[in-house]
Amino acid sequence: MTGYREFPLDPESGSPDRSLAQLAERAVSCNPAACGATATATAARGVGSDGAGHPPTAVTHPDLASLVAVQWESGEGPIPTAVATGRPAPADDLLHDDRWPGYRAKALEVGVRSSMTLPFHRQGLTVTITVYGFRPNLLKKSAHGATVLLGDLATAGLLRDRQYQEALAEVDQLDTALRSRPVVDQACGIVMYVLGCDAATAFTLLRRMSQRTNRKLSELAAALVRTRGRGVERELRLLGRAVARGEAADAGAVGGVPADAEPEAPGTLGSLAP
Repeated sequence: MTGYREFPLDPESGSPDRSLAQLAERAVSCNPAACGATATATAARGVGSDGAGHPPTAVTHPDLASLVAVQWESGEGPIPTAVATGRPAPADDLLHDDRWPGYRAKALEVGVRSSMTLPFHRQGLTVTITVYGFRPNLLKKSAHGATVLLGDLATAGLLRDRQYQEALAEVDQLDTALRSRPVVDQACGIVMYVLGCDAATAFTLLRRMSQRTNRKLSELAAALVRTRGRGVERELRLLGRAVARGEAADAGAVGGVPADAEPEAPGTLGSLAP
């Protein structure tokens, strides 16, 4: 069993597809009676979908892809059932099983008579393994032993890699914030000089301008620093008065500027180059 220890995500794409493909192949090898297997991963967040909006899926044979697709499209079948209940969803003989008509019809069309779907749930991530057979009543033992261990290890690995990708994204956001902080501080200093206000008010005004011009705060701050605040004094004073009077949230205010304010003049923040 030592061969089942690692299920790494593709470090370049952050996609679970590679791990799911390995999982499906190993599920078949663990079940001699199986003619194929599929693996899926669903999560509230952090795992994407394919072009059709379906959760990531791996199959060991192209014919099995349609078996999974019909379940996501109809919302019925052993995979949705296992994900919803958290329990195995066996289909011992699909010739006489009418619980999921769409899945049954597609399975019999490709020659599948039986299947067993096992769900594995951890911290919002649900992985399923489904093994398929050409003959009925051959897959009951797949709910035990090597397949269960395989699914547990794979789910733990996928969850670990998802958390790693989230941590990388958070570090990147923090790095961006740290690199932009000095520029934002300089822009606040310019606003404080023009208006004679304190740092908190200056930052509030910069945020308001960012929202009004639909630009990132760091980009807006860089534009202010580059121009040293020239040409935006009038707009700063208008916004400063609006904030001071609490008019930014009034029905008569547009974009944080009083409705009776004069139109914005050329050379203000709205026309600054990025």
